[in-house]
Amino acid sequence: MAEMTYPRFLDLPETVAPDYRGGGLLNLMASIRQCFGDTRVETPGLRNPDTLPLNAARVVVLLVIDGLGAHDLATRGAGSFLAQHQARTLTSVFPPTTASAITTTLTGIAPAEHGLTGWYIRDDRFGGVLAPLPMVRRDRAPMTGWWRMPRLFPYHSLFQRLDTRSVMVGPESILGSPFNLRHSRGVARRYAYQDLPELESQLVQSVRDLGSLDGFVYAYHADYDALAHQFGIASLECDAHFEALDAMVARVSAQLAGSGALLLVTADHGFIDSPPERQCDIAAEGQLQSYLDGPLWGERRVAYCRVKKAHRAQFELEAISQLGDRFHVVPGPRLIDSGVFGPTAKPSRRLAERVGDFALIGRDNWTLYDWLPNERRFPMLGVHAGISAAEMLIPLVAIPC
Repeated sequence: MAEMTYPRFLDLPETVAPDYRGGGLLNLMASIRQCFGDTRVETPGLRNPDTLPLNAARVVVLLVIDGLGAHDLATRGAGSFLAQHQARTLTSVFPPTTASAITTTLTGIAPAEHGLTGWYIRDDRFGGVLAPLPMVRRDRAPMTGWWRMPRLFPYHSLFQRLDTRSVMVGPESILGSPFNLRHSRGVARRYAYQDLPELESQLVQSVRDLGSLDGFVYAYHADYDALAHQFGIASLECDAHFEALDAMVARVSAQLAGSGALLLVTADHGFIDSPPERQCDIAAEGQLQSYLDGPLWGERRVAYCRVKKAHRAQFELEAISQLGDRFHVVPGPRLIDSGVFGPTAKPSRRLAERVGDFALIGRDNWTLYDWLPNERRFPMLGVHAGISAAEMLIPLVAIPC
């Protein structure tokens, strides 16, 4: 692929900003919405749409591989089947992380509208900091009750917006979760799988089950991300899994030959590795933690914080002095006003609460965390959600079948 240049995030050095004007994940979803008859799309579709034959396809299959960044595909995947069929490089959304980007693929709207600004969000209606995908609070208090769903996720799913038959292929362990059920409203059928061979068979079966009908197949694979978190993106475990994924996509393409399908493969974010010496506990950073009004939320690469009102000016000064060589200290309102969470005519009413007073965004491969007293502590070598090219850039693979 030809080398491209990308705008910098808030004009910060060695960063990449999300492209919402035709070169990002949000624009891909806008193109899919337009392809399947959604006339209410406000976001532009992808630039140069003629190079991506969406309208010529009878069936569009979108496979989202969690964590497969464009940098990773260009290095680990050089010469692979996926690399040979890469159509372009996109940016993810901000932050480039599962909760924000996957929700964009499941809704067709930007983080500014769906309001999921990281793995953890702050929502005082539900007791403070919680993880909306598994529906758990950081203090481990249960998050039960279907009545919570419309309040946490007050928007339509992608499948409710499309004027076509849609199906979903997903891991059996999460396909029936409250989050997935809420975000897959409108699908005609859900196909579960447990491993890569079963993902392969379900992808093929889902297209065949459409028969002569036009349609849209949404598929998600999570294991690559899980391996990268545990072992690091540069690990042998990720090498082996990439090879298996690449071979699986090649077989699916061969089995769908002549079907009129367009097989698209993309990701939600890329990865970097953050070794232990680059991982910071905010409790060890002077008085900063004492100024906070509650725990951090978001991600280790972009940690949001609410600061006690009387200490906000002092916190900013000390954070810049204490952390400034390792983290960008960005006021929350500046992030929102800059548009990095994406364009929308209907911003989430909870957006300011979920961005907080400040965001601490890691430079290089630095990460920041805190722990609650009863929280299970775990290491995390592979990380994402930051504003480096390796985290922000994702591939778009296009294979007409």
